[in-house]
Amino acid sequence: MGKKIRVLVIDDSASVRQTLVRILEEDPDIEVMGVATDPFMAARKMQEDVPDVITLDVEMPRMDGITFLRKLMSQHPIPVVMCSSLTETGSETLIQALEAGAVDIILKSKIGAADSLADDAIRIREVVKGAAHARLPSLRRGVGVVRSASADGPAKKLTADAMLPPPTGRAMAKTTEMVVCVGASTGGTEALREFLEALPANAPGMVIVQHMPEKFTAAFAKRLNGLCEVEVKEAADGDAVLRGHVLIAPGDRHMLLERQGARYHVSVKTGPLVSRHRPSVDVLFRSAARSAGSNAMGIIMTGMGDDGARGMLEMHQAGAYTVAQDEASCVVFGMPKEAIAKGGVSRVLPLDQIAREVLLTQQKF
Repeated sequence: MGKKIRVLVIDDSASVRQTLVRILEEDPDIEVMGVATDPFMAARKMQEDVPDVITLDVEMPRMDGITFLRKLMSQHPIPVVMCSSLTETGSETLIQALEAGAVDIILKSKIGAADSLADDAIRIREVVKGAAHARLPSLRRGVGVVRSASADGPAKKLTADAMLPPPTGRAMAKTTEMVVCVGASTGGTEALREFLEALPANAPGMVIVQHMPEKFTAAFAKRLNGLCEVEVKEAADGDAVLRGHVLIAPGDRHMLLERQGARYHVSVKTGPLVSRHRPSVDVLFRSAARSAGSNAMGIIMTGMGDDGARGMLEMHQAGAYTVAQDEASCVVFGMPKEAIAKGGVSRVLPLDQIAREVLLTQQKF
């Protein structure tokens, strides 16, 4: 076992600090090296000892979290996980934080909720471990921040069997329309922005699972819609998958691809965590293997853990063309690495070549 991941918790709420410290220190691979009530106290602590990861509140006295994040990223980049309330306004702010360099998000409003603490504790520890593995842009010339800690928590890890059975029978024949299925996690918000901005308005229909909490996926989709030629929206149950349209799975809901005749639509469902996530890439990919077969293209991008690796193998076995983002362009080369190791990847490409590959594959239909 390597060094513990050392975390600095910055939050003006005593109850949130206490709960975060308790959740994090339940993991033997994580050590909370200190707490701070605001960015000024945090800066003093960091002069004495630099953490591996920071959890950062948004609204604090004397300086807000976004301002502190921007100063930190310009002067001394450290992986930062933002804490935010579950509100529409807060979700817009958190999208700004991700664009400013934050690695991931924790929902503050759920941290103290006893009835959901088990699920939240798993996600909180997973997010912090993912952040510890993140290679920030300004650090990529060096070794990078890499830990040997496992991303798995103590709870049983469910597979896509919890949502739908494995693919059976022969894959369906080629049709005139291709559907693209994408999975991403840590570092995926910016990777997806770059990927989608490179697509033309007539790109093939696309469905995406990005590991994000509820509410934030709506703001994320809205932000992308304003930047891209394709139409981007948070998926609703029954939405059709259409050329030039992108559907992003809503946070805290699984999204499945389904087919009626030659047309595709999505089903948005509740359910257990799969591969420790909801939405789960494995669920989406398995549904694509069952419903689309060789008419699907699978893409797995930057992210911690192995969600999507089994599902991508099932897509590959069903005749789908599958692509993994390469290590050099990933913030965290976890999910693509696991998919490659399982033998489910047709081709490995840098991020800036994946959009072109989608369009070249579309020409074959």
